[in-house]
Amino acid sequence: MEPATIVVLGGTGHLMRRKLLPALYRLAGSGRLAPGTRILGAARSRQMDDAAFQAWAAEALAEAGLFAEEQTPRWCRGCLAYQSVGGGTADEFRALGSRIEALERAKDQPANRVFYLALPPEAFPPSIAGLGAAGLNRSAGWTRLVIEKPFGRDLSSAQALNRLVHQHFDESQVYRIDHYLGKETVQNLLVFRFANPVFETLWNRDRVASVQITVAEQVGVEGRAGYYETAGALRDIVQNHLTQVLALVAMEVPGAFEADQIRNEKVKVLRVIPPVGADDVVCGQYTAGRIDGRAVLGYRQEPGVAPDSTTETFAALRLRVENWRWHGVPFYLRTGKRLPRRLTQVIVTFRRPPVSLFSSMRDPSAIRPNVLAIAIQPDEGFELGFQVKAPGQPIALEMQRLRFRYAEAFAPLADAYETLLLDVLQGDQTLFVRADEAEAAWALYAPVVDRGAPERPPVYVYPAGTWGPAEAARLLADGEQWLPS
Repeated sequence: MEPATIVVLGGTGHLMRRKLLPALYRLAGSGRLAPGTRILGAARSRQMDDAAFQAWAAEALAEAGLFAEEQTPRWCRGCLAYQSVGGGTADEFRALGSRIEALERAKDQPANRVFYLALPPEAFPPSIAGLGAAGLNRSAGWTRLVIEKPFGRDLSSAQALNRLVHQHFDESQVYRIDHYLGKETVQNLLVFRFANPVFETLWNRDRVASVQITVAEQVGVEGRAGYYETAGALRDIVQNHLTQVLALVAMEVPGAFEADQIRNEKVKVLRVIPPVGADDVVCGQYTAGRIDGRAVLGYRQEPGVAPDSTTETFAALRLRVENWRWHGVPFYLRTGKRLPRRLTQVIVTFRRPPVSLFSSMRDPSAIRPNVLAIAIQPDEGFELGFQVKAPGQPIALEMQRLRFRYAEAFAPLADAYETLLLDVLQGDQTLFVRADEAEAAWALYAPVVDRGAPERPPVYVYPAGTWGPAEAARLLADGEQWLPS
């Protein structure tokens, strides 16, 4: 892998401080960054210089528990630089280009460049246009553009942003990032399915009764009310994280383990899901409650939230994948803030036996379906529940579990941003969202998220520390329940 210059626009922001800088530092410390790779922070401040940025970075790494007395300051001095882009004028973008060229000449490096937009969504269009107008969309080496989520706020804005991106960059240069796809356990969904025929042969409407995908958060808005009030759970989690996991669970076998082959199959899934309507969605908003024994505020009492806000902090949905493999199998998606615990998981419930040999048992209801639980975070791994005969008479059945945990089999898992940054540098787009995929995902939810959408669902309340409003149960088929509940 050749060295590159990684330019982070928003280089002194929250994302850089909390995620990108620690990930880059760990990559460098483990020898996974090519020697000579430089990180150039670009931000508005005209008072900051290289030394001040390096000191800021050392402080951020100390906060992350990564500071080493001699090694960290040395790395900061050797790898980090700063360039002001002020108001983002054409002259300032040209000055940014000149600074990049100077850094490359100083170490006789190839002109390989990554532009990472660690910016608020409203800053994406002017930044992309500024890079293109300054000629920073091309170089003598390679140039790659990384765009953070959310990519648009509805279908029309995502389409407009794609048009702007493609005015200045080829799709082969663009990396739309969703950090959930960088998690080892999300990637393992492909290996779990396609490297284990015992599961792939069961992965269809004949054997699967339903699929649940849950992304639960204990936290509230955590100082992000300004963003969250305009987004809500549907835009913040459902349209991207949950939909990406859904596509990986439901996709067909790709022709090869290659970026475009995998992304083609994901898009096919999204295109056969009918757009959701109000009857397929239940939204909620948390009120005051208790989590882990401590009292927490309701959403409307959070700083920066309107006292009459109708923004949803919880969303549950029922989708159907209308293809040969999945026809008739409901997919249930659920996410929320201030739920009892942090959890991302996939629950695959298999069909019950068509005829029970044990109907004469004292408690025939003890015959439960096999359930596969895939934990994406935390406690990453999976469990498969199966029935066994409990010792003694009369015959009684008991559910036992086959269990695998990553922490017990491997070293600690890499942070998702480490994986994704390394993929950008290597030119691997497998875990990144393609233009048509971003638009197909927005199209699914257009009836309930577009401004003025006629089918906008009502918002029910639920106490913090519970699993959401009771109304979410109406989405489930008879005999089913949300897991956990």
